[in-house]
Amino acid sequence: MPRAATSLNLALQGGGAHGAFTWGVLDALLEDGRYVFEGISGTSAGAMNAVALADGWLRGGAEGARAALEAFWEGVARAAPAELVPPLLDAAQLTPGLSWMLQLSRWFSPYQLNPLDVNPLRDLVEASFDFARLRRDSPFELFVAATHANSGHLKLFRNPELSADALLASACLPTLSRAVVIDGEPYWDGAYAANPAVFPLFRFCASPDILIVMLAPLQHERTPRGVEEIEQRALELGFNNAFLREMRLLAAMREMAGESGWLAGSLEQRLRRARFHMIEGDEALAGLGAATKVVANLAFLHRLRDAGRARAQQWLVAQGGAVGRRASLDVGRMFLPR
Repeated sequence: MPRAATSLNLALQGGGAHGAFTWGVLDALLEDGRYVFEGISGTSAGAMNAVALADGWLRGGAEGARAALEAFWEGVARAAPAELVPPLLDAAQLTPGLSWMLQLSRWFSPYQLNPLDVNPLRDLVEASFDFARLRRDSPFELFVAATHANSGHLKLFRNPELSADALLASACLPTLSRAVVIDGEPYWDGAYAANPAVFPLFRFCASPDILIVMLAPLQHERTPRGVEEIEQRALELGFNNAFLREMRLLAAMREMAGESGWLAGSLEQRLRRARFHMIEGDEALAGLGAATKVVANLAFLHRLRDAGRARAQQWLVAQGGAVGRRASLDVGRMFLPR
């Protein structure tokens, strides 16, 4: 008799091309087959992975999801202009064209550099995903995070609001792309407000198990000293701040819920039931500069996918059996100051 699948929610962090690591994680989870997914929250590349998984699942279950993830990421590599793609043997390095583009983005806005708002990713997204069907029949609760550019408020696009614009808004780096306007409102990359948003999985989903796939390191080994290093670190910290604040709040609320004893209400009970798990990309992504997040070389993406698969397989052996039974991540110890 086949084993019953265990319900699991996913929180997928953004990170540009580094999101191919998450592709590998999801591929391993889907291949393993012991979990069903209820809710998936994603930001930027995490949102792309979430929508690819859902769209593929609609077409053919777990194997359809694996095929959709592969098709999307290989499409990313094909869509990249040739002058911006590094040679095969030096996949994680920047081409002169890509370096020059990134340098120009420090001097000129995308409104000046790209007045026609050309975006190859839009064509890929529109061709890859059936948003009308996802809005109607998505097999999972999806939460796509974007940041309102004029207020900084988090905008969560849920199933009835899914569209190519919503997905592109979640991945809109304002130094490289013009703001995505939806219903007259401008949106930037969701990482400014949530990377990823965890609370909707707690609020809107019944499963108490939440697996967070992290791309940004929670701890750095050394303090940056050069100008570019400092700028990159400041950007990374800014993208992680919203996530860290949210996790600190959830951890503190869990501690308070544990102290409430028999007076616990429904909120306290849900907080007590929540079980967190985490897969990190630290080892695979360590040493990769922030600029490699825009590298779309197929060999580089495959390298990250393979690293994600390997890390997820390690986690499945060591912690996979905890899902449905106990937390494998102590959020209090990891996120609360002591």
